[in-house]
Amino acid sequence: MSELTLKEQLTSAVKDAMRSKDKLRLVTLRMAQAAIKQIEIDERRELSDEDVLKVLDKMLKQRRDAATQYDDAGREELGDKERAEMVIIEEFMPAALTEDDLDSLIRMALSSTGAKGMQDMGNVMNELRPQVLGRVDMGHLSKKVRAALAG
Repeated sequence: MSELTLKEQLTSAVKDAMRSKDKLRLVTLRMAQAAIKQIEIDERRELSDEDVLKVLDKMLKQRRDAATQYDDAGREELGDKERAEMVIIEEFMPAALTEDDLDSLIRMALSSTGAKGMQDMGNVMNELRPQVLGRVDMGHLSKKVRAALAG
């Protein structure tokens, strides 16, 4: 039997959450399914695992930003809810890259693109994006690439 796609894993997790009556998990997973379904309807195509990862990565970024804003506004309970949703979504993401792995990927991308300076930043990022999708914060990656190109 082949391995389940991310969408199938989400569907299975929704069923498990319903059985265990885990309300937060159920709501979060249904939100993810709805976001995926909306894109499929809008674009009239089935999303691949890579596309689903992009959707989940976007959801994580939204929750990270919202949690920060709630904390800044003194609404820690809402920030905690956003962080709890992040934990649930992160279960479906690939394992995060270590700093050493990330540095190694950046070095390989710099050599394969022949990057010489900041004008090559876009080429390097385009080279790295498919390899790191869902495994590292893109803002962090951007800072590291910028530093590598500058130094």
